[in-house]
Amino acid sequence: MTNRIMAACTAALLTAPLMGACSTSEEPAARAGNDARTAPTPALQPFYSQTPDWADCGEGFECAKVKVPLDYAKPSGEQIEISAIRLPATGKRMGSLLINPGGPGASGIQYTRAAPFLFTDDLRARFDIVGFDPRGVGESAPVRCMSSKELDAYVGLDGSPDTPTEIAAQEKGSKAFAAACEAKSGNLLPYVGTANAARDMDVLRGVVGDSGLTYLGKSYGTYLGALYADLFPKRVRALVLDGAVDPAVSSFSANKVQAEGFEVALKAFTEDCLRVSACPFTSRTVDGAMAEVADLLQKADAHPLRNDLGDGRVINEAWTVLGIVTPLYDHQQWPRLRTALGQAFKGNGTDLLRMADVLVDRQAGGAYSNQTESNMAINCVDHPYPKGTATYEKAAADAAKAAPHFGSFVMWGSFPCSFWPVKAAGDDAADSVKPLKAEGAPPILVVGTTRDPATPYEWAKGLASELSSGVLLGYDGDGHTAYRTGSACVDSAVDDYLISLRVPKKGMLCPEAG
Repeated sequence: MTNRIMAACTAALLTAPLMGACSTSEEPAARAGNDARTAPTPALQPFYSQTPDWADCGEGFECAKVKVPLDYAKPSGEQIEISAIRLPATGKRMGSLLINPGGPGASGIQYTRAAPFLFTDDLRARFDIVGFDPRGVGESAPVRCMSSKELDAYVGLDGSPDTPTEIAAQEKGSKAFAAACEAKSGNLLPYVGTANAARDMDVLRGVVGDSGLTYLGKSYGTYLGALYADLFPKRVRALVLDGAVDPAVSSFSANKVQAEGFEVALKAFTEDCLRVSACPFTSRTVDGAMAEVADLLQKADAHPLRNDLGDGRVINEAWTVLGIVTPLYDHQQWPRLRTALGQAFKGNGTDLLRMADVLVDRQAGGAYSNQTESNMAINCVDHPYPKGTATYEKAAADAAKAAPHFGSFVMWGSFPCSFWPVKAAGDDAADSVKPLKAEGAPPILVVGTTRDPATPYEWAKGLASELSSGVLLGYDGDGHTAYRTGSACVDSAVDDYLISLRVPKKGMLCPEAG
């Protein structure tokens, strides 16, 4: 949701029979009665009629470029290319399953490369798995702003500034980020919002020949899917929105709730840690362990941890927070966090830094993908953010009361949007929100995990209730997103819906995986 703590399902971190009554929905493809390649308007027809040149790109995958208008209001004007990748179905093909891993800013190309591990054999048999980099991301007209060294400095900004000097540094760094994006990518910035990405996704649906969209989006990808359904309700076949974002929550409220979600996840981690002998906390209570983490962050703020990577980076509070947050996304990474914290308590932050690099997609040689830049660019145009340093100071202080370890950091992470050179979508009011209803769409499956750190369960409940045909599937578990994270109950329900269009009973809660 912010530039530094993202609502993303990162492939690098991923490693029972259906319960409850089911009902069968009507097949939307037949109900729509439209040819897959028919465009919403005649001016867009050339884009829907194109035939991508799918070419082998290794390990059974095929890659192609799909042309779309930069500005959908001017389809005859400048064009950009969307990079797509697909893994052909292994059995009797039903169609294509389009996917998005989240972010915004995460690469769908990279994510799809892990498809053999991310989807069940049943899904892979029936669908081509189709991924793409949304506009502004990765290989699709990427937004670029800063050099690697500049990004190192930006990511390392003090996320809990408590002196005038530190606040001034936050303001200077955030202004510099916004100005750099305008200087290098100013022509793209007005057009990288999710509404345009959803329109691109409909072009992709058309060119792969599906009359109705079958889609699985995780984290931010749930917003992309919900917005698609709101724009094209009659083109929906089946949408799974896993780790849901609630579009009816204002920007600052979303930051605060997300920070609270990381607090819940950290507490769950400490509870689990105290049950094992390798736990590094000297305290044997959850409150005591949480206090030890807070003390570590304060120490890193005053005296940076040791860095054995030899790259010159200072492991301050910012990098330490990121290193702690990263494994909270995936409970299978908790043993690694135990080890890294044990080293950090002794003054060595190297393992925390390595994990932080995963979250911000920084390579060993120092190069960054454009994930951090595109994340900010998309968020700043998707949602109105308040303006002014004093406003952020107050919001950060309020968030820190609710989420002592992460509140301030998450709130200040949106500060560049205060100086963004492009007007945000929607109303001018900073707290404007727009629930998405997708009136006329068939049942849409919304999946939420009860202790999800990045997209709290209450967001899944909110989105499911706002969508006119939303169906909530809960998972009583830890980690970010639920499908293919260990719950046979969730996997079975999702597969049954995507393949046979049978939806679980509303509000069904899958038990924690054993």
